[in-house]
Amino acid sequence: MAAATASGPRGEGGGAATSALTMERIQSLTELAELEAAYSRLCEEEKVVQEELDALLEQQSTIENKMVVLHRMGPNLQLIEGDAQQLAGMITFTCNLAENVSSKVRQLDLAKNRLYQAIQRADDILDLKFCMDGVQTALRNEDYEQAAAHIHRYLSLDKSVIELSRQGKEGGIIDANLKLLQEAEHRLKMIVTEKFDTAMKQGDLPRVERFFKIFPLLGLHEEGLSKFSEYLCKQVANKAEENLQLVMGTDMSDRRAAVIFADTLTLLFEGIARIVETHQPIVETYYGPGRLYALIKHLQVECDRQVEKVVDKFIKERDYHRQFQQVQNSMMRSSSVEKIEPRELDPILTEVTLMNARSELYLRFIKRRIIADFEVGDSMASEEVKQEHQKYLDKLLNNCLLSRTMQELIGYYITMEEYFMRETVNKAVAMDSYEKGQLTSSMVDDVFYIVKKCIGRALSSSSIDCLCAMINHSTTELESDFREVLHNKLKQGFPATTFQDFQRGVTSAVNIMHSSLQQGKFDTKGIESTDEAKQSFLVTLNNVEVCSENIMTLKKTLESDCSKLLSQGFGGEQAQAKIDSCLSDMAAVSNKFRDLLQEGLSELNSTAIKPQVKPWINLFLSVSHNIEEEEFSDYEANDPWVQQFILNLEQQMTEFKAGLSPVIYDTLTGLMTSLIAIELEKVLLKSTFSRLGGLQFDKELRSLIAYLTTVTTWTIRDKFARLSQMATILNLERVTEILDYWGPNSGPLTWRLTPAEVRQVLALRIDFRSEDIKRLRL
Repeated sequence: MAAATASGPRGEGGGAATSALTMERIQSLTELAELEAAYSRLCEEEKVVQEELDALLEQQSTIENKMVVLHRMGPNLQLIEGDAQQLAGMITFTCNLAENVSSKVRQLDLAKNRLYQAIQRADDILDLKFCMDGVQTALRNEDYEQAAAHIHRYLSLDKSVIELSRQGKEGGIIDANLKLLQEAEHRLKMIVTEKFDTAMKQGDLPRVERFFKIFPLLGLHEEGLSKFSEYLCKQVANKAEENLQLVMGTDMSDRRAAVIFADTLTLLFEGIARIVETHQPIVETYYGPGRLYALIKHLQVECDRQVEKVVDKFIKERDYHRQFQQVQNSMMRSSSVEKIEPRELDPILTEVTLMNARSELYLRFIKRRIIADFEVGDSMASEEVKQEHQKYLDKLLNNCLLSRTMQELIGYYITMEEYFMRETVNKAVAMDSYEKGQLTSSMVDDVFYIVKKCIGRALSSSSIDCLCAMINHSTTELESDFREVLHNKLKQGFPATTFQDFQRGVTSAVNIMHSSLQQGKFDTKGIESTDEAKQSFLVTLNNVEVCSENIMTLKKTLESDCSKLLSQGFGGEQAQAKIDSCLSDMAAVSNKFRDLLQEGLSELNSTAIKPQVKPWINLFLSVSHNIEEEEFSDYEANDPWVQQFILNLEQQMTEFKAGLSPVIYDTLTGLMTSLIAIELEKVLLKSTFSRLGGLQFDKELRSLIAYLTTVTTWTIRDKFARLSQMATILNLERVTEILDYWGPNSGPLTWRLTPAEVRQVLALRIDFRSEDIKRLRL
């Protein structure tokens, strides 16, 4: 009960060992079992409480030690408190002192600024007086540069300071000075303008430049540039008119007569470029950076005007539009329209590309000068200003009449150049000839000379769009028209020889001979035409191969030339992508010529080689390989098949070796080798062998491989790998010996034969039992 009583307060206080039994609960218990259970529970709780008390008592010494330490720290904390209060007082004092000092400094700074303003005001008043006196004196002495310098100083004065000075005691004097200066400014502007106009009319360049330099001092930058540009434009116009008159009087036999209009444009561009180079330093020095654009803008207007005159004369004198119209009609209509001779277009096309090249060079010069001037002037400008200036430049270069005129001329040029190329290529094809001893006919060199000439002329125009257009036209001409010519020649096929005709049972040759003999003469026309057809087929194969190589060579040359052109600054942002696209099309055309070559070689192989090689290989079946020692010795002395087969191959390939290029001949030999390997394997599987017969075949195969290795650079052993493995099998002494070469015992040898094929070859040996072959585990 004592334990129960003691637990009451803990339950109320919420301790860690609070009992769930209250006094009321215990007093209400009446049953002995319930009382015993309650008693047991209270005993357990008492035990837990006792353990907690023991743990607290064990910590008594530690707690006492900490209390001692705290008592010792008391005096120190009092000292720290005192020091902290003293430090706070010092900081407060320092803060007040700093505030007082800074207020004194601000007062001094204010006084200093007011002093400076007073000095500036006094200086400006003195400058105003000095400018007023100086400008009067300079005007009387006609020293306009000095007068302009005084006006410039007056215009640079702070207007707010002058306004304050007018409100002071000396306001009347200042007003009078201001009035005199304003009158002097107005008078000087009139004098400078009049003097400049007079010098411009007289063509006095030193005086023009003298007064041109004065305009910016008077704040007349735009007017000065405009008037100076007007003077320079007159100089350009007079010189251009003089050059154009010389052109009209030029004798057509003159060495430069064919490009006289291009030379005239060149003189115009060189004159403007010289003016820009000469006067750019003056503009930058006296007008400041960023002003050159205004000068060039005015000059470009005059340039456009003069270019229009020259181009109009060119179109009229060269009859450019009429010739273009005639070319267009010829290309759009049938051949009934009278065609213009391509040679007549040659000099005109050359002159147009030269005119465009000179224009591109001039525009690139102008662009480079303006960009350099803008970069200096915009060094501190915002990004918006820079972008706006770039737009001005693009508009000037792209929208000027010069650019538009040249684009129009080049548009006509592309059509006429395409016509020139197409017609000249057709002539080259029509005049094709073949000289004995040559591998190719004349049209290949002629066609590629024409294509290179047309693309080279387009390249010389310095216009990326023009170049890409002509590359595309050239690609189309080679791919569609010229390739079709070669394809049609190959479609005629390689004619069969007289020997083949007899082999196939053809009697037409006999009939021709019989008919000829009846007429008392022997007609060799049929034989000659067959030889010509053969030669034509072989030459066409060579032509196709050379065309493919020439296209790739032309592509590499163009890559180098275009890279140089782009490095010089010609073309826009997309220029490289355009050129890459056109050149990739050229590579595709080269591959199409290679595909055509493969078609022709396949035709030659199936028409001329296979019909002869196959019967020669079939003769293998007529030679028995089920032989004994005596026959083996006889075969060794008198070869029954392979030597004659090699001789036949050599005689047949001699004709092709003389008439084909080394690359094509090598490829044809490779096709023949593959054919021999396939056909020989077929006849092998139809034969039967003894042990010595297998050895005989092995010797024959080695001789054949040795010969073919000497006539081609292709890998022969790989093509004959299956046959070599068959020869190995046919040379086995017993069936089970194959296991020494098969599976894990094969070593570096890779078997090309399947287990079923191995059994099939083993079955060719008459001395091997089929039961032994079937028992093999392969």
